[in-house]
Amino acid sequence: MKKVVVVDYGSQYTQLIARRLRELKVYSEVVHHTEDIDPVDAIGVILSGGPKSVTTEGAPDLPKWFYKIDVPVLGICYGMQLLVKSFGGKVAKTEAAEYGRTEIKILKPSLILDTLPENFIVWMSHGDSVIESPCNFEVLVETENKIPAALCSEDRRIWALQFHPEVKHTEYGTKIIKNFLFNICHAEQNWTMERFLEDKISEIQETVRDNRAILGLSGGVDSSVAAVLVHRAIGDRLTNIFVDHGLLRLSEALEVPEVFRDKLGLNLDVVHAKERFLRKLKGVTDPEEKRKIIGEEFIRVFEKEAKRVGGEFLVQGTIYSDVIESAASGKETAKIKSHHNVGGLPEKMNLKIIEPLRNLFKDEVRKLGELLGIPYEILYRHPFPGPGLGIRIIGEITEEKLQILKEADSIFIQVLKEKGWYERTWQAFAVLLSSKSVGVVGDERAYDYVIALRAVNSVEGMTADWSKIPHEILDEVSRRICNSVKGAGRVVYDITSKPPATIEWE
Repeated sequence: MKKVVVVDYGSQYTQLIARRLRELKVYSEVVHHTEDIDPVDAIGVILSGGPKSVTTEGAPDLPKWFYKIDVPVLGICYGMQLLVKSFGGKVAKTEAAEYGRTEIKILKPSLILDTLPENFIVWMSHGDSVIESPCNFEVLVETENKIPAALCSEDRRIWALQFHPEVKHTEYGTKIIKNFLFNICHAEQNWTMERFLEDKISEIQETVRDNRAILGLSGGVDSSVAAVLVHRAIGDRLTNIFVDHGLLRLSEALEVPEVFRDKLGLNLDVVHAKERFLRKLKGVTDPEEKRKIIGEEFIRVFEKEAKRVGGEFLVQGTIYSDVIESAASGKETAKIKSHHNVGGLPEKMNLKIIEPLRNLFKDEVRKLGELLGIPYEILYRHPFPGPGLGIRIIGEITEEKLQILKEADSIFIQVLKEKGWYERTWQAFAVLLSSKSVGVVGDERAYDYVIALRAVNSVEGMTADWSKIPHEILDEVSRRICNSVKGAGRVVYDITSKPPATIEWE
């Protein structure tokens, strides 16, 4: 199939580029810049952004195969500066660094800017700037600081953007990508989720063959879709393992087996491992260490269960936002945090990993789940992290803290459902802080834990805005928690978006 190749230079937004192409039904593949590929089926190449500077020694270079191709090229941010440097221009650090929303002005018409207004807002993230364009390159767009924001060399069929068209903050970003795909690359719209499902089932069957596999089923959206997908491919040769590690939401240890074993008919075994996990986590306060311990223990449990059922493969519900934040897509990517099923995996393990959802974002996973016939109430549950409540308790995890958090979180979700706000938020949950706060209960002094409420709206989980839940709803949540949860004495609401924060606190 004809494709657009996206070259990854370590940007947190690399997969968003591929995602935008998929939304436009154009097939794409992400490759690391050091990967040696045969680009024979490529109809276009996009060079991503990245955290490095092209002016530093050892900075990532153009792929070896780049000079063999004769297709249109689009460079974004680092990709633009790399093209400028490679073709004889100059890049340097300037006084006017540009980050966030920036207004730009179109100076010259171009196919990539077709039907765009003269001025619009884009999303910038650069300290270096182009100070001298290469020969035969024209400046198409500049910022109010007179810094080039877009270049092109029509002779070489190269276009370059200093800003990020793939992020939602850039006005007309999708239109710019459309112009590149359809006006310049003449791409065809032939990629669909139905095609992905068909190809993925064949791929799983070819990988597993006559062997058996196990899957760590948490009851969350990702592992649920992965379970039904792999069951569709290999049937009862998949054994789903539900680990009750003590870090689950209130009543979840009872609800998950009932839904997936009894209602969906999946092959499901339950492993009771609460004491094992809490013993390993005793005294641990560092969030990265917590994630790695939880990841390690999951694998050891799964290895034991795989041996019992004769499984050779471990299926995980890893999605692309997990991969990006765990910096598993390339060594240049800035690491945000380890996810237990990516960056938290132990180096030595006796199972082969299958991650059928690895290149999909959350909303795409849900679309796939709809094709698989998974019930709405499962698909549209709020996301729940693999490490569970272990990363929603700041500091050491104890039985007392777990009980407080489970009850507070349950109240928050229940009130949102009662008031019709559960489906109006992408994810909502409670966090137990490590500090305590003075309060008054009756006529006596109290000294209890602080509960932080977190609710965000997002599409793919890479960026998120805090949810503007009405004050009267938050007031009711606060009163219910403080009146009925023993040990909780104060409730606060987190109004930080992503970025600069992550959605989870740890």
